[in-house]
Amino acid sequence: MKYLSLSEYLKTRFGTKLYKLSLQTGCSCPNRDGTLSYGGCTFCSEGGSGDFASPLLPIGEQIQLARERVDAKLPAGIPQEERRYIAYFQSFTNTYGNAGRLLFLFQETLARPEIAILSIGTRPDCISEEMLAGLRILNQKKPVWIELGLQTIHETSAARIHRGYSLPCFTDCYRRLKEAGLSVIVHLILGLPGESEADMLESVAYLAGLSPTLDGIKLQLLHILKGTALAEEYAKKPFPLPTLEEYASLIVKCLRLLPRETVVHRITGDGPKRLLLAPLWSADKKRVLNTLSARIREA
Repeated sequence: MKYLSLSEYLKTRFGTKLYKLSLQTGCSCPNRDGTLSYGGCTFCSEGGSGDFASPLLPIGEQIQLARERVDAKLPAGIPQEERRYIAYFQSFTNTYGNAGRLLFLFQETLARPEIAILSIGTRPDCISEEMLAGLRILNQKKPVWIELGLQTIHETSAARIHRGYSLPCFTDCYRRLKEAGLSVIVHLILGLPGESEADMLESVAYLAGLSPTLDGIKLQLLHILKGTALAEEYAKKPFPLPTLEEYASLIVKCLRLLPRETVVHRITGDGPKRLLLAPLWSADKKRVLNTLSARIREA
């Protein structure tokens, strides 16, 4: 079975592998600061889903620290000047706040020669016209990716995880982003409480049918992490979670639904081991990736 992986796409587009740097803007989230609610989505950790990000420092220092962590894992034979990176602002909602400050930060990041792509994690209810206009200009210099955490198309599930916006809000934001010429990557969580396999595949099929065609997708296994509202819910009344074999089977079905040109950025995900409560099999990353790869090859 063939699908367009992120590594394949990047090698075709840039002629080399790119490495991701996890960075922070210092933004909060309307689902945490009381604008919409407090506490965030039920699955979200204290790190705002950015538990691997650099400390909140001036952006040059953040990039340097993130590079040191990433470069320590790279083969020594790759010269420093040839290493190129994706600047990924993941934690919390990175278009929520003063647009001028954030756009200056993004511009400063993109100006660095080692940064090839700017990737911004955010919510569809937090992109103002000022922000959109600024992102359009930045995208003319280097690629700008906007990552939207949809998680599910089902309103009952969205209410249960306290997502805080409706599906029409997402579709309107998607239209605006595509009209501005930006690349959009959508996150889905597989295994949300109360969702059947058919529900999850319906979410994937919905994204597969978007027009213009979806640029990228991240398929994320639900992780139950210490300190989250979801962990409290699970402790009181555990709900079913997929086994590794069930998850591998589901991933194959998801990939079959996607257009060939949609880039698959992720087929699982990493939960910090110090926080992970369930499913514990997901902590064995090598076994998970080997199992998924084998099932995809067989499909």
